[in-house]
Amino acid sequence: MPRIQVYLPDDLYQLVKTRHLPASELLQRAVRAEVRRLDLLAETDRYLGDLMAEVGEPTARQRARARLVAERLVRGGKRKAG
Repeated sequence: MPRIQVYLPDDLYQLVKTRHLPASELLQRAVRAEVRRLDLLAETDRYLGDLMAEVGEPTARQRARARLVAERLVRGGKRKAG
């Protein structure tokens, strides 16, 4: 297995050491998660590009409506705590 050297700020290094965390394992999981996140974002961009090619750009009115719906969903999610 190849090795790489990773530099951590002092505070993060201390957290890893004092909590006896498996740094290599954590880094592997973090890198896999980030690669997956970037792949999903790229796929989303491709999907949106295909969708816009098929149905066209949204109008200003459609964008405003989508913004309102998104804001309502965000507020609704915050209310459900408890």
